[in-house]
Amino acid sequence: MRYALVILPIASQKLYTYTIPEEFDDKIKSGQRVIVQVRNRFYTGLVAGFSAEKPEYQLKPIVDILDQEPILPEIYLKLWTWIADYYMSTIGEVYTAALPPSLRLESENLIYPIDSDLKNILLSDIEKQIYTLISKKPYTISQLQKKLQLKNTLKYVKSLVDKGLARIDRVIENPFKPKTQKFIALAPQINSQQQLEQVLDKIARAKKQTQLLIAYLAEAKPDFKSPHKLVSKSLLLSRVNSPTALQALINRNIFVQVEKQVLRLKGSFDELKAINPLTDDQKKAFDQINNFFKTKNTVLLHGVTASGKTEIYIHLIKQFVEQGKQVLYLLPEIAITTQIVYRLQAVFGDKVGIYHSKLSSNERAEVWQRLSGQMPDYEPYQIIIGVRSAVFLPFKNLGLIIVDEEHENTYKQFDPAPRYNARDVAIKLANLLNAKVLLGTATPSIETYWNALHKKYGLVKLTKRFGDIKLPQIVLADTRQAQKQHKLYGIFHHKLLEEIKKSLEQKQQVILFRNRRGFAPYLECQDCGWIPKCKYCDVSLTYHKETNKLVCHYCGYTIEAPRRCENCGSFKLRLKSFGTERVEEELKVFFPQARIERLDLDSTRRKNSHSAIIERFENQQIDILVGTQMVTKGLDFENVRLVGILNADSLLNYPDFRSFERSFQLMVQVSGRAGRKNARGLVIIQTGHPEHPVFHYVIENDYENFFNWQIKERKNFDYPPFSRLIKITVKDKSEALVDTFSTLLADNLRKYLQHRVLGPEYPVVKRVQNWFRKEILIKLEPKISLSKTKKLIRQVTDTLKQQQDYYKIRVIYDVDPM
Repeated sequence: MRYALVILPIASQKLYTYTIPEEFDDKIKSGQRVIVQVRNRFYTGLVAGFSAEKPEYQLKPIVDILDQEPILPEIYLKLWTWIADYYMSTIGEVYTAALPPSLRLESENLIYPIDSDLKNILLSDIEKQIYTLISKKPYTISQLQKKLQLKNTLKYVKSLVDKGLARIDRVIENPFKPKTQKFIALAPQINSQQQLEQVLDKIARAKKQTQLLIAYLAEAKPDFKSPHKLVSKSLLLSRVNSPTALQALINRNIFVQVEKQVLRLKGSFDELKAINPLTDDQKKAFDQINNFFKTKNTVLLHGVTASGKTEIYIHLIKQFVEQGKQVLYLLPEIAITTQIVYRLQAVFGDKVGIYHSKLSSNERAEVWQRLSGQMPDYEPYQIIIGVRSAVFLPFKNLGLIIVDEEHENTYKQFDPAPRYNARDVAIKLANLLNAKVLLGTATPSIETYWNALHKKYGLVKLTKRFGDIKLPQIVLADTRQAQKQHKLYGIFHHKLLEEIKKSLEQKQQVILFRNRRGFAPYLECQDCGWIPKCKYCDVSLTYHKETNKLVCHYCGYTIEAPRRCENCGSFKLRLKSFGTERVEEELKVFFPQARIERLDLDSTRRKNSHSAIIERFENQQIDILVGTQMVTKGLDFENVRLVGILNADSLLNYPDFRSFERSFQLMVQVSGRAGRKNARGLVIIQTGHPEHPVFHYVIENDYENFFNWQIKERKNFDYPPFSRLIKITVKDKSEALVDTFSTLLADNLRKYLQHRVLGPEYPVVKRVQNWFRKEILIKLEPKISLSKTKKLIRQVTDTLKQQQDYYKIRVIYDVDPM
């Protein structure tokens, strides 16, 4: 007898063993979803394999199999295991991250009414409301909570149960609802032109029925050799608006009606465009990439901004698709997908699918099902454009992964676990599948470039912009000097204002980059220095003028902006520094006729709002676009003459060994948005420290010397790529417990790892959502075994957590932190 080993969507490393009922024995396969019971709850598990050994404890049977065929190829189970092991998470956490929520069924408590005479039963108003609602249909606790806007609905439900007015039943809810549509076809028995003519004669007096049949024939063009074509019911009724006549044709067995699952995500494709030919430089790079692919799985394409990397990607995609292979195109930001999707769909049509978090759970589930062959009416996508979570999609024939802007830290998952880096997972996946990876960027991460120089990856360079357009001229605007000379107007250097005016006069566009959203990062009392802080986090509250609210950007805590100081009662409250909201407002004062919009998290909360803003800017319906990091990444606009970087010093002063690298990357990337087609662009960087060496490398666009400078610093202080890092975060709501446990943990680890253990130290923000945090950093030189060290860390942590005082403390592992 064999037993099923099942992965459950809970934070557990172990596989759970279940018996296989006889009726499922010849149907069950690895990679299928199954319904299983854990205590009194039901979960959707995933079959990871089988065992002939029966554990000593009593086993439960599998309740049901949800898929006829596996939804996950077996090789992906190896990938999940590697992710869990490498990033010190659990296989259950990987499962939760990988599978869209709509494909994970869970049991819910449904509340049903019990008929009773309410006259003699004392009920509160809320209990009466609940009883009235459940009398119409059963509700879950969460549904009641949402409907009644209550915090503790369970208390009132329990009261109704105690009074014999309600019962709770556990049911399994399927959150995935396939989208279906009704279609009309000619009845199969009408299988010749002669029979069709007889039908037309038969209904000749029924004018509407005749019109509907003719409308169907015009759309379907039946040839009577193959099954009759299905035509959308709504399309037919748009031609002849007579539901009665349509029903009559169905009743007379002239039409048949069927309901079919249809796609939620449908592209609208005009005539497909031919691929643009490559320039000589692009063709040379394309050939070099293919030559490297003969001997290496991973190649770095280091091309300056606007050198035409995307055109090379498109030619590579075409090459792999023609070989019958699938392609995954990874992007760091949802905002970029709009332009890339349009460019790829214009060439490849409905072969292209998209996958990111702004899609609904059902839309993501649909992409997954189509790729895994669960939608037989639709061919699997050949090309997927997605953000980091797309690395989990179940490709059956993956040939190429493109990781665009490979340096971006948004490829790294921060919370919750698994804290994976999609770039590195993509490389591992490609190794498992014998696929190829192309890493593309104008500003490679230090580690990636090091790997390329040391022949681990192939290295291909594109040093010229497309069309031989010059790189933008970059000018430093000294804000300290301007302030002394009274040439700083609000938050703008006079040089920047002059160039914005010139750009608007020439009907050209402007991008202004400020890496802080909101109106002002904080509010301060001029008399006593009081600053409003978050109730739950150790951070100042950001002022948002649109809503006149102070908001915590860590937990969302929000209060009305105070009119007076809570400490001394003074009315002298001043806004300090500035965010994108203030940039937008001040621009409207200086340039009242200009069309100005923001691209940041606040302006793109609604679905598709980011694509709408980018489309308006692309169509030159926006003159000045103010944005956060969203405007720096891979966007291609033809009419941008000027880019302004505001308060560049804030990028440089973050206490992190990667701060100079990130600053360089951000400034070079956002500078690359200027002057991409018709003329050389201009970039103005506002700074109070123009002498800083990073600015020199940015102005010269000198990545090589920047890299050499940084690699010496990394070597001197033993940072990656000369070491591997593991960050351990200790969290608890008691600061004293965090202090004692983190110190104890670091001391115990030092017994084995000596000087390689740094800390514990508080991070920049030590309390978030009332959880205090302390961090320990482990630095490992290459000769030290990473896997043995991870095992040791777990053992030491688990031993300490067995003590009664510490068992509730949370310990978070982050391997290769960004």
